[in-house]
Amino acid sequence: MTSPAFDVAVIGAGLVGSAIARLFGASRLSTVLLEARDDVGDGTSKANTAILHTGFDAKPGTLEARLVARGYHLLGEYAAATGIPVERTGALLVAWDAEQLAALPGLREKAERNGYTESTIVDVPQVYREVPALAPGALGALVVPGEAITCTWTTNLALATEAVTRGVTLRRGHRVTAVRDDGTHTWLTTSQGEIGARWVVNAAGLGADILDRLFGYERFTVTPRRGELLVFDKLARPLAPRIVLPVPSKVGKGVLISPTVYGNVMLGPTAEDLPDRTATGTSAAGFTFLRTKGTALMPALLREEVTATYAGLRAAIDADDYLIDVDPGRRYVLVGGIRSTGLTACLAIAEHVGSLVDGHLDLTARPDLPPPPRMPNLGEAGVRPYQDAAAIAADPEYGRIACFCERVTRGEIRDAYASVIPPSTVDGLRRRTRAMNGRCQGFSCAAEIQAIR
Repeated sequence: MTSPAFDVAVIGAGLVGSAIARLFGASRLSTVLLEARDDVGDGTSKANTAILHTGFDAKPGTLEARLVARGYHLLGEYAAATGIPVERTGALLVAWDAEQLAALPGLREKAERNGYTESTIVDVPQVYREVPALAPGALGALVVPGEAITCTWTTNLALATEAVTRGVTLRRGHRVTAVRDDGTHTWLTTSQGEIGARWVVNAAGLGADILDRLFGYERFTVTPRRGELLVFDKLARPLAPRIVLPVPSKVGKGVLISPTVYGNVMLGPTAEDLPDRTATGTSAAGFTFLRTKGTALMPALLREEVTATYAGLRAAIDADDYLIDVDPGRRYVLVGGIRSTGLTACLAIAEHVGSLVDGHLDLTARPDLPPPPRMPNLGEAGVRPYQDAAAIAADPEYGRIACFCERVTRGEIRDAYASVIPPSTVDGLRRRTRAMNGRCQGFSCAAEIQAIR
């Protein structure tokens, strides 16, 4: 049986797709958000390095540079409104040889061309005052005080939740496999039936090029770029008060050391181009590479315990900019080639898509929009439920810890299952609460946690 048609179908419920669906949800348009996986943010978005970028090192004049700069402010405001954790740690772009040191003035000039004027070059003593645990041998650094860390999981969930509360229909487990156009509507064959829409937005991430070909295009190819990371125990956090960045290379920003909003320290990512779009497993070679790099950057960090490892795939394309385009004749929008900066830029990307379809679709905001959701705090810099005496007095379940490594309470787990977009897997519960994400990785608490509803 054919499903009713919507005004807009957004394919892909990662950060970008969820932000776009949220935008359309503010209007009177009927919108459906289709996700191939069992949960929102379960693809490329979940393994983002979670840095809120100023855009200081983007290529000037590109769409990416403009949208990252705009998105930095939009997401900062949205985080404050919704409770997404953000820590304004700042970053150091550290030079380790004469060539890298000579590149710092050019990087500062690039930052200024991108509209960011707060970066400064500092000498060796200041480098070690900023991050005392760095290995000997640093020659200087570019300090970027505006760089920050955030939670990619909470951001994605907030955007998708607000889309749903605005009236967007979310369909998980709907992988698009075929497309047919009847001249008025595009009918999408999915793994759970056919869904129609007047307009389609392709925000499918790693599958964006495959979907683009279903619309008759041959304009880009996604190359999965695997990034492996090591996550160190919370006892390592004092070693990394700032984000430590390398001088960028042609393949990316390279290996960084970054604190996380959860209180850990992260080392990575690698950058390995692969043919397999599902290769999210970690590798011995990747860990060896990261340990070698980490030892050269911060030997003390490598003496701390690694509590988790993971790998994500970035949707690299054969172009040095985002690929966002509208085809009015096909009633189709492509949003492709969105790299790790997509976390920062997601709200600006949605805004840009809105400008592209203006005149084709009526995006006038409804006057009765619900307030943005208030998300559970997963960040260590804020008050967590187990620390909140008032919350515990009102509901004792917030004082009953189920995951001792991450101090997650039974109340938080209950709330996750009762939320607008409840988890459908254990990993989904991890992303909503941090449960089973600490030192024991669920060894001590998984059975109890999975019994909570």
